[in-house]
Amino acid sequence: MISSPALTEDGLPAPRRYWAIVSIGLGITLSVLDGAIANVALPSIAKDLQASSAASIWVVNAYQIAIAVALLPLASLGEIVGYRRVSQAGLVVFTLASLACASADSIQTLSLARVLQGFGAAGIMSVNGALVRFTYPQRLLGRAVGINAVIVSLAAAAGPTIASAILAVGHWRWLFALNVPLGLSAVALAGFTLPRNPLQGRKLNWSGAALNAAAFGLVITGLQSLAHGEAAVLGFGLTGAGLVAGVLMVRHERARVAPLFPLDLMQRPMFSLSVATSVISFTAQMMAFVSLPFFLQNSLGLTAVETGLLMTPWPLATMIAAPLAGYLSDRYSAGVLGAMGLTVFACGLMALSFLDVGASQFDIAWRMAVCGAGFGFFQSPNNRAMLSEAPRERAGAAGGALGMARVVGQALGAVVVAFLLSAAPANGVGHGFQIAAVIALFGAVMSGARVRRPPAEPEKQVEAV
Repeated sequence: MISSPALTEDGLPAPRRYWAIVSIGLGITLSVLDGAIANVALPSIAKDLQASSAASIWVVNAYQIAIAVALLPLASLGEIVGYRRVSQAGLVVFTLASLACASADSIQTLSLARVLQGFGAAGIMSVNGALVRFTYPQRLLGRAVGINAVIVSLAAAAGPTIASAILAVGHWRWLFALNVPLGLSAVALAGFTLPRNPLQGRKLNWSGAALNAAAFGLVITGLQSLAHGEAAVLGFGLTGAGLVAGVLMVRHERARVAPLFPLDLMQRPMFSLSVATSVISFTAQMMAFVSLPFFLQNSLGLTAVETGLLMTPWPLATMIAAPLAGYLSDRYSAGVLGAMGLTVFACGLMALSFLDVGASQFDIAWRMAVCGAGFGFFQSPNNRAMLSEAPRERAGAAGGALGMARVVGQALGAVVVAFLLSAAPANGVGHGFQIAAVIALFGAVMSGARVRRPPAEPEKQVEAV
């Protein structure tokens, strides 16, 4: 394998920088896309494998729980053995697991393969932010984060469409089989484009990793149980056990210099506020994403195809706003930009709650675009703030926290909507938009509370090992 180029004071040299961002983008596209397409295929999978709807949901749950369990430990491992190696290993595991998914002959074997696939995706996602930081110079970090946000948005938006197109002409197994050539290409490209980082001379904190797995695994499983309408005793019991494990994890990690759960970074007000704001934003976003299909189809009487098309302006607007906000975040305060973005996001969510049966497609589309633009304008500056606030030797921990904030926020959003639909089936969705708008406004206030400071100056690079 060709050796990755060493870092200069400006990150990677310009030609390699562009290929590296393509490689990083391809990896994150695979992990995000696969999380989006599985939902669409669940009915076909359940029918073909003769499984119940409840059992088939574990095809999605297994993937998400595996990511939550492995994200922070793998981010920590990246600081020890190199982000490039963790990303490559994640791509290899993801590719092999995709082949196993395509060959699965029962819902049990498919769910186990999805666990492995989730571990591979966690390897990719855990070091994604750190790789971006070591690829681009500090002065261009906002632009790089904006590009990355566009890739994630495009993958999330294209997932249902790609899945529907494949299912229209082929078997659900092709959804996973197509990952194999793409994964192999990503592995080959990563081998000579991704940057190396200075390594830390410590061992992986196995006890901390076990407590982290128990905390996040149990909490996410409990929240998903509640979201899917399973027994409340089970859902609350698992969530409570996870919170207890989380307390034990914090006590265990408190005295460590480089804790697996980034308590050292959370002591920095700019970082902790950015993490909290990210959780809030993804909670509001997921509330809207879960509510929209019910609202558009059940309340407004639209078809599934019309629903998909009318949701498209959201990611398209995000793709436009995210790189613009990323460019501006290299010059202006992330707190101010983030507050502006979340305020616009909240206005779009509130506007959605005012839709009625007589709404035209234009009425729906422009509201979607406002939501997407606001969310995209917030996301890039916030991610840049998280990555730049952490010291370079803790870039992996910052990237892991970034990914975990997304996972936790999305889980919380799904649970809130599930409760609303159970408590008020008739108008719970409309209330969901309003509550999401209030949550987004709270996030805007929190974003504005961040200390306004100029972007950090480029740090002196340490020669990569």
